[in-house]
Amino acid sequence: MSEIRHLIGEDLPQVADLFQRVLLKRSVTAQESLIQYLRSLFIDSVDPNAEIPSQVYVKPDGKIAGFIGVLRLPMLLHSVPLMTAVGSSLMVDSHAENPLVGARLLRTFLSGPQDISLGETASDTTVAMWRTLRGSVLPSYSLDWIRVINPAGFLVELLASRLSIARGLAPLARCFDAWARQRANGTGLRWSSVAIGSTSSNSENFSDVPVDGEKMAQIVSQCVARYPLHPMWTKGELDRIIADAYKKDIYGDANYRMVLSREGAPVGAFIYHGRPGRVGHVLQILAAPGQSGIVIDRLIGHAAHSGIVALQGRTQPELLDAMLTRRCAFTHRSSTVVHARNPTLLKPFLAGEAFFNGLAGEAWTRLIGDSWSVGEL
Repeated sequence: MSEIRHLIGEDLPQVADLFQRVLLKRSVTAQESLIQYLRSLFIDSVDPNAEIPSQVYVKPDGKIAGFIGVLRLPMLLHSVPLMTAVGSSLMVDSHAENPLVGARLLRTFLSGPQDISLGETASDTTVAMWRTLRGSVLPSYSLDWIRVINPAGFLVELLASRLSIARGLAPLARCFDAWARQRANGTGLRWSSVAIGSTSSNSENFSDVPVDGEKMAQIVSQCVARYPLHPMWTKGELDRIIADAYKKDIYGDANYRMVLSREGAPVGAFIYHGRPGRVGHVLQILAAPGQSGIVIDRLIGHAAHSGIVALQGRTQPELLDAMLTRRCAFTHRSSTVVHARNPTLLKPFLAGEAFFNGLAGEAWTRLIGDSWSVGEL
């Protein structure tokens, strides 16, 4: 008889293989490194008193054909502690043969003891399941933004995502982009590129410098504390998140940078991964009140100087105004969703007053952006 039950250590090799097949679209057996990471993420780090375990669907023959991971995220709402949980890596093997398994796994997760349940990367199919179970989509948290820096290089990357041989056009694209950026110098902001020396504010009075994980954790703690609803990480939890977020070999090298005023006072920070000639993936933008535009300018400037052809990331409501005036385009690929039995707990999310996405979600994990292969991409 099939069943849904708590994840245990013996399940991890099958869950890792499921992750390979369903999410990474690979038929190879999962490496031990992935198995051990799943253990550290969904078993070793679980608070035994929280009673919010990850769940597996087991077929009558004993094989695991479904999984939902659960990441514990304690939060504070106006100094009142809440238990929040993030549903991660919902996956079902042979969905056509088991069409109700995903809904059963999600229902089990949402029926847990947590005050708030969240998802950061819900597909259209998953959104329909959340809505059936009285969950809500958060539009202002569900947009992906993109800022083109080098248009020809960006076009090559788009082509290469479908046909890898297109990267042979990269040298020609670099020549065109160098000419276009020089020609656009002094003409102000453009949708198609970032001109040499272009700026939309007085960000030249600010600087950005690299920081280590410990310093980044301090900045994160300071910046998120001003949100009415924000994570209540322990030092160990936040240190682990910052450390895990560093390695995403599909996306490229990590850039942890702090933005400083002329007087040397921190006004924000940003985290992104990228390689020259590739699209950079922004994990987090943090800013003091009124400084969002400055931090975004420094991020774009650093990426342009590093040879990144475009930046992309997930929105947060308070950044939208600054992004709109910095020629960022928006699209939708997946949804941020929320569920709470007490409707009043939804208000901070609907008002854009909750800190979520990025470091407060699932995007920081190595399950997103790490190839889990011997060679780097």
